[in-house]
Amino acid sequence: MPDIVVAFFLLGILAGLAKSDLVVPKAAYDTLSILLMLTLGIKGGLALHGQVSWELAAEAVVVILIGAAIPLALYPLLRKAVKLSEANSAGVAAHYGSASAGTFAVALAFAESQGLTISPQTTLYLVLLELPAIVVAIMLYQRIHGGEGSAAAVWHEALTSRGVLLLAGGVLIGYSYGPQGSADIAPLFLGAFKALLALFLLEMGLCASKHLYPLPLHHWRLISFALIAPVFLAMLGLAVGVLLDMPLGSTLILSSLVASASYIAAPAAIRSAIKEADVGIAIFASLGITFPFNVLIGIPLYYEMLVWVTG
Repeated sequence: MPDIVVAFFLLGILAGLAKSDLVVPKAAYDTLSILLMLTLGIKGGLALHGQVSWELAAEAVVVILIGAAIPLALYPLLRKAVKLSEANSAGVAAHYGSASAGTFAVALAFAESQGLTISPQTTLYLVLLELPAIVVAIMLYQRIHGGEGSAAAVWHEALTSRGVLLLAGGVLIGYSYGPQGSADIAPLFLGAFKALLALFLLEMGLCASKHLYPLPLHHWRLISFALIAPVFLAMLGLAVGVLLDMPLGSTLILSSLVASASYIAAPAAIRSAIKEADVGIAIFASLGITFPFNVLIGIPLYYEMLVWVTG
């Protein structure tokens, strides 16, 4: 059976498809997302406490380069094969180059349930993948379209987004205070991690159901992309993890992150920087197709691929 948190995601999808009156209030969802991202950051910071070394620098640079390379590789594919406009191609590429905190949380829970070794810096992958793709995609669009947007403004938009601030802030707090200094908040943020994730996925299931029925089949090219691209992106993450000799848990989480698509940080940045882009198309692909695929099928599939590759 899948992890119990996945059952809450399925419950949300079923409730949405059945036109239930189940609704997670926006204030509750905002609170859940804040708590979840802070928890992920704090968990990563605690794991890093006393473990930081210069050896992590090379790994961090590779992860950043992956985030920057993905939109450059996906843009021409989205233009020529999926046949999106320049603006929408850049917008979707930014979403798929960036990462999903929800997917990270599910992959982390899955890796822990399998007893896989996870390196202390694994949470940093999420932080490091969040920014480069958004910035590169926006700058790529500005270059192609002849825009005159400020690079400083793009960076400011990306760096001050809620997800980045909460994740990076949580890492710094967890790293600075360590297990002893954070003992008073541990029951809320660490002890309730799976409960927070379950409630967050319930809302994500409700959101995903809105995009799944009725299924917009006229976007069949985009749907195909949203189902196929994650598998190939996951292979990239697996290859990097194996080449860098990462622990199995970290490799699985990295591959899941590379295969994921943002639906929190990227939409806000793209909506602000690329006015011509239809963010709804990107959210449909990332949240409506890729996120359910990764949660229900992708992460277990990537695990099987990892086991096969590593023998």
